[in-house]
Amino acid sequence: MRSGSTSLLLAIDTATRIAGIALYDQDGLRIEQMWRTGNNHTVELMPRIVRACEQQGLAPSALGAVAVSLGPGSFTGLRVGLSVAKGLALALNIPLLGVPTLDASAYAHSRELLPVCAVLQAGRGRLCVAFYQRIGGDWQRRSDYVLMSPDSLAASLKEPTFICGEIDLHLAEALRTAAPEQAIVARPASALRRVGYLAELAWQRFVAGEYDAPASLTPIYLQRA
Repeated sequence: MRSGSTSLLLAIDTATRIAGIALYDQDGLRIEQMWRTGNNHTVELMPRIVRACEQQGLAPSALGAVAVSLGPGSFTGLRVGLSVAKGLALALNIPLLGVPTLDASAYAHSRELLPVCAVLQAGRGRLCVAFYQRIGGDWQRRSDYVLMSPDSLAASLKEPTFICGEIDLHLAEALRTAAPEQAIVARPASALRRVGYLAELAWQRFVAGEYDAPASLTPIYLQRA
């Protein structure tokens, strides 16, 4: 597969109704697009990828790698993103890199001194949750990806914790009420999961020569479809 420091990486995130794509190279983020979708990932994704490449004066064939959000997330959204990413990787013979959705959410706050909790909505009042922290100078995930209720999340906070990800007003208020000293909830704009951070995580693996096998790369699910 092609690789190299001058390659262009496409990142795809369709894990939830907050979808996005980004183009990233050795100089950093070249373009980032995010949008709310009504579960229309299938018809929206490829036209946006083509348009983003055109805006940069490139054809999709110029891509040197493709990264995709692995979940947890919605069954349909993850399947769409992974199918497109695998198709591009195989058609262009370029590396494929998977990045867990919550890792990308938390990575935006990797300089935070407090422990970080990344969340996304899992439906039926449940949350997908993982905890992260900088330990000895290294940014680390320090929990499994788990399903929790908002009440269980609040009860699990034993120290002040920065909470980011898909946080609506109801969830923010519930956490602040149940754990006023422990739940430090990100503002809406900074809480948002950005595909540019997914691209940056994938780029680090790409330049290190790492990639995933398309045949074995599968979504991360915490619930039955």
